[in-house]
This record gives sequence, structure tokens and C-alpha cells, in this order.
Amino acid sequence: MPQIDDEVPRHIAIIMDGNGRWAKSRFLNKAAGHRAGAQALRKLATEAEKIGVKYLTVYAFSTENWKRPQDEIETLMNLLRDYIQQYIDDTKKNDMRISVIGETARLADDLQAKIKELEEMTAAKKGLRIIIALNYGGRDEIARAARKAAAMVMSGSLSISAITESYFESFMDTAGIPDPDLLIRTSGEMRVSNFLLWQCAYSEMYFTDKLWPDFTISDLKEAIAQYKGRDRRFGARKE
Repeated sequence: MPQIDDEVPRHIAIIMDGNGRWAKSRFLNKAAGHRAGAQALRKLATEAEKIGVKYLTVYAFSTENWKRPQDEIETLMNLLRDYIQQYIDDTKKNDMRISVIGETARLADDLQAKIKELEEMTAAKKGLRIIIALNYGGRDEIARAARKAAAMVMSGSLSISAITESYFESFMDTAGIPDPDLLIRTSGEMRVSNFLLWQCAYSEMYFTDKLWPDFTISDLKEAIAQYKGRDRRFGARKE
């Protein structure tokens, strides 16, 4: 049994950026880059669980990614089908729980069915919880949550004064999941790109030039080492 470090962030969120550039640098097509990125995630998830990470949220497909060329979108969706099936097969071998956040209603019916099957099969698992952000946008999530709250107010089942921050969180896709302690973005970009805008209000940020398919457990441990050296005050001042 590996020794767990109590200072390891409980929840890590990752913007998995750089698949296309990784492929281009190797004279491969983008599909090869996305495939390598998916494989990197599966390897990293196993290692992250071993060192004590409890929640891992990854940005797989954003609401803005629909603007990409249609052939790339189709490739991504087909890869998602393949890898969700792999996660379904893996449920027999591990204790990971998988859930999906985002507006999944826009996805193809068969993909929605696979997601539902995966979530149901892993719902009782107690190991690492992997949250896949799929057709997800932070602003869209907040807008959807606001509409849910507004509908309850209009029906008379909720008073406006009852909508506190903590209550509003219950309408979010991530209800019941702790906010990320650490947000990692690969490939040298330094922005959050509409990812977990509400949840990352006080997350520590770590940016690396590594392209996502090249990101290893050693890189994750380096990010965690930097995280451990930071003073998280959450707006307060320590005397």
C-alpha cells in the first residue's frame, strides 16, 4: 500500500492543452494527438490516485470547441466513444468513479447513453473520482444554474432571499464536489478558458510549457510541490 501524503491537494483540475501541437511537432494528424492525450489521462489518473488525489476534473471538450473544423469534432467524438468504452471495461479492474459535467444533451444519443452507463456502473465506487467536463463552459454552467433557481422562484418553491452562495452551488454541475485546490494548465497558455469559473475562485494555479501528451506523474508531483509551498489565505490575512 503506497504511503499517502496528507498535503497532496484533494481536488486537482486540469486543462489538458497541447494535443494538436504535440501531433504537429511529430508530423502526425490531430487525431493522433488527441489519442495520445487520452492515453496520458488514463495513465495519470492511476498514478494520481496512488499519491492521494481524491478528485480529478479534466476539460475534455468545451462549449467553444464546436467552432473547430467538423472533421476534428467528429474525430474527438469518436475518440470519446472509444475511451468511455475503455473506462466501462476498466470498471471491472479499478475502484474509480466517473461522472460527466456539462450540457450533454447536445451530444449524440449513443454517446449520451454510454455516459449514462458509465456513471451508473461506477456510482458506488469509492476510489478516485474523475469528473469529465464535456460540452462544458463555466459561463454556461452558471447561466444554467441561474435558470434553475429562477424557475423555482417563479414557481413559488424558493424565495429570493434563500439564494445564498452555498445554496446556489446546489444548482451547479459540480454540486457535492469540493472546489479544486489546484488548477493545472499545460502547453504554456496562461488563462482559464471558461473552465470552472465559479469553482476555481480560490484555486492555486500552475502553468507549464509541457504539452499535455508529455505530461507525466513527475510533472504532476512538481505541480504539487509548488502547491505545497504556497500560502492559501482565502482572502484573509495571517498575523
